[in-house]
Amino acid sequence: MAQSQTAGQRKTGRRKISNLLALSLLSLLVERPMYPYEMAVTLRQRGKDEAIKINWGSLYTVVQNLEKYGFIEAMDVAREGRQPERTTYQITEAGRDELKDWLRELISEPEREYTRFEAALGECAVLPPNELAGLLRRRLDALDAAIAEHETGLETLVTQIPRLFLIESEYQLASRRAETEWVRGLLTELTDGTFPGLEAWRRYHETGEFPAELIPSLNQEGESAAGG
Repeated sequence: MAQSQTAGQRKTGRRKISNLLALSLLSLLVERPMYPYEMAVTLRQRGKDEAIKINWGSLYTVVQNLEKYGFIEAMDVAREGRQPERTTYQITEAGRDELKDWLRELISEPEREYTRFEAALGECAVLPPNELAGLLRRRLDALDAAIAEHETGLETLVTQIPRLFLIESEYQLASRRAETEWVRGLLTELTDGTFPGLEAWRRYHETGEFPAELIPSLNQEGESAAGG
């Protein structure tokens, strides 16, 4: 049996399957063989759709691709009465290796992720500062409510499920808390007048003329000096 790759022995190139639903399906099949509908039910019961964005309609396609690339294999095909045939799948050794290597990559290598909120922040000068402040207050209220609900749910789950299976929920809660703290800080600057260039920003919306001091400085490559 081929040995699993270590964290320092990354596979090169793109993965044959990059849909994160495949990661969850492989992890399920490590426990025991399952058929696709059973996989879907188990993922829903465990709230996996809270950690990854799942298109349930694509589940069967992902299963087919996992089989195509040898990561899982059919072990039984059964039919009950007039019901359609039901194929039960099990993970292969190649599938176990892929799962472990994929996890090592995702956990050890930070990846740039793009959010709708970040995209909007990048264009927020289009709105007057007072309107932006009002929108941030609404977001802050929603975040505070979501955090309170999350904390309550997590407190309950800790008494029912080993913490090992809740750390992704802890991460989501920590991310929400960090965002809340940042939004609250920005809102404070907007409301107490300490945000740099605030008056010029207001003047732009009053006159329609964009102040020269707010035009981003560009480096020789034509990219924002603050870009990254």
